[in-house]
Amino acid sequence: MANPQRRHWGYALSTESGVRSGALHPVLHRMLNEGWLQDGWEDISEASGTRPPRHYYELTETGHLQLAALLEDARSEPRFQFLQGPH
Repeated sequence: MANPQRRHWGYALSTESGVRSGALHPVLHRMLNEGWLQDGWEDISEASGTRPPRHYYELTETGHLQLAALLEDARSEPRFQFLQGPH
């Protein structure tokens, strides 16, 4: 949610979140199925060098609303209070 408006590359999501791709991709696929994400492939003209195009994910409007609701719920959840820092 740090930058919800941009495309998020699958590999970058894994490295930035610290979640193994084998655990992350099933979550991404569930989010796609629920309509929270849309996905696609980088245009071949955007790919640099000889690497293949990258797979990206973007939040849908539904995804924005659902993730905002989850974050709001987490803020009131006692087990996540440490994430909010000192008061």
